[in-house]
Amino acid sequence: MKLGFVSDSLGGMKFDELLDHAARMGVDGVEVNTGGWSTAPHFNLKDMKASAQARKSFQKSFSDRGLEIISLNANGNPLHPTQTEQGECLKDTIRVAGELGIKTVCTMSGLPAGSDGDLMPNWVVSSWPPETQAILNYQWEKKLLPFWTEMAALAKSCGVERIALELHGNQCVYNVPSLLKLRDMVGPTIGANLDPSHLFWMGADPLIAAERLGQAIYHVHAKDTFLNAPVQATTSLLENGSLTDIPARSWSYITLGFGHGEEWWRQFCYRLKMGGYDGWLSIEHEDVLLNSLEGLEKSVTLLKSVMPTAAPDFKLQAI
Repeated sequence: MKLGFVSDSLGGMKFDELLDHAARMGVDGVEVNTGGWSTAPHFNLKDMKASAQARKSFQKSFSDRGLEIISLNANGNPLHPTQTEQGECLKDTIRVAGELGIKTVCTMSGLPAGSDGDLMPNWVVSSWPPETQAILNYQWEKKLLPFWTEMAALAKSCGVERIALELHGNQCVYNVPSLLKLRDMVGPTIGANLDPSHLFWMGADPLIAAERLGQAIYHVHAKDTFLNAPVQATTSLLENGSLTDIPARSWSYITLGFGHGEEWWRQFCYRLKMGGYDGWLSIEHEDVLLNSLEGLEKSVTLLKSVMPTAAPDFKLQAI
């Protein structure tokens, strides 16, 4: 496996400073945010699309430091009913990834409205009342399938081999069954960006998810979640309070090791290997209580101590 981090983890830093810290920490690469919900402070998508020189200079900044560009990340809602620019961001990200020779693009599946004429996305998380099924049928048949069929074709034409969808709340693809459903409908261009932090707060088990997804895992975000049991006992894990009021929330994103310890992350890496994954672990630091650089450094240290990096060499001896 290889170790890196998402560029927005150090979103307050200048681009060169970020890469210098990446080289100093001894990671292998950086995953770069291009837009969507991100302001993309380290990547000008418009310039990168227009200028071969800009793309060449961008790549050189990495190679000069012995770093790789892990992937481009257009996380957002590409199926938002009124914010069409989010879908365009994804399309341009795929095109630029192709120009850069990057084979993996990370994004979200998208969450459409519940019917024609609605102006807001609609996330269905229960099977009752009965209109929920009409919403799901509309979203999947009228929106998801046509859009992702188009995106898979665009990726293929650009030389992008993998679109890694993050299993994320408020998206149509948010768990193992929904990812596999879309993959079956569209084809193997679609795979998972497995981020355990979201599965924790939705009540799933990332260890089992890693095994079940197997070869469908195209990318991994390393992010932890703090589950605040006393608050959860009365509010449940359905949480819509302020992201910055950690004591009042039933769950919060947190620095690796502060929510689940080293042993859990060791098991996670091994379960990934069991499922056939030997790719990137890309740290996404979103802990609002810790300094971003300190939190990222602690996360790097933890993963370096548990992640396998060398190829297996065990052979059964002849008897």
